[in-house]
Amino acid sequence: MRNWGTWAKAAGIRAIKTIAQTAVATIGTAAMMSEVDWAMIVSASLLAGVVSLLTSVAGLPELKVDTTEKIEAKEEDKNE
Repeated sequence: MRNWGTWAKAAGIRAIKTIAQTAVATIGTAAMMSEVDWAMIVSASLLAGVVSLLTSVAGLPELKVDTTEKIEAKEEDKNE
């Protein structure tokens, strides 16, 4: 991976979305607003964000480069 800034931005956006989705799902499990365990929601949401970032290390589909572009880039490197 050559561009860490692009990866960090994409992984960060994905982690933020995961945190929000986890918070919404966890809040939805409470029967009444007064029964919401905010500490558990924050903890579960942050843990989901960390797991999302670690999963992103394996790769982000939105950053995949077309195979032909990779081949062309390698050929250009060889020619230089």
